[in-house]
Amino acid sequence: MIPIKTESAWRGTSDCRQCGIRAMVLFADLNEHDFGQIHAPIDDMEYAQGDALYAEATPAQGIFTLRSGMVKLVRSTVDGRQRIVRVLRAGDVIGLEALAGARYDSDAVALTPVTVCRIPLNVIQKLASGSPRLHTQLMHKWQRALKDADDWLADMNFGTARQRVTNLVLKMRSPINPDVSVLFSREDMGAMLDLKLETVSREISSLVRDGVIKQLDKQGRIYRVNQPAGLSVH
Repeated sequence: MIPIKTESAWRGTSDCRQCGIRAMVLFADLNEHDFGQIHAPIDDMEYAQGDALYAEATPAQGIFTLRSGMVKLVRSTVDGRQRIVRVLRAGDVIGLEALAGARYDSDAVALTPVTVCRIPLNVIQKLASGSPRLHTQLMHKWQRALKDADDWLADMNFGTARQRVTNLVLKMRSPINPDVSVLFSREDMGAMLDLKLETVSREISSLVRDGVIKQLDKQGRIYRVNQPAGLSVH
């Protein structure tokens, strides 16, 4: 198959059997028979930081499994502000609402350079009806997405500025190395926490000054958590 260049850097059909994070993603439990039912292309996609995977209220054509990087889900408030309602990381499924409705519920925007697999809806619908394993995976992913959304709302939108920032640092710790927390721009953090950029910067600086976290990069995105107890602010 000759690659077709698009705005999103289409690279060809995915080889799901050889996926490096297959154990984390939607097709983890599929067997050879299940893969034999996949006839529509599942595309590897790359997005640069700031690129949109899709926009709120646009027709849903597929769902995405996030292979690397981070994606923010953004919704507009009635007064025109942008609120980040959740951050997704490797192994998460983006756009699950497409299975229940005809349109996406939010903007999905790359917080960092990301790689994803785009899975057409008809592939998911066919496999879900014929594969109990995939149906179970979908239900688990859906339940996790609902719980994560509730957790984000509870942890990120209530409490003092210090509590909100420390909750975010805790939540963004790497599942592979919990001593490291990967953050993003102060502006994005403010949009998520409903805080001013200056307030977020002040609280991060305070945590660094107190020795709770240590900055590991020049951009101020990667931190080592030196004192986990110092992040448990009540």
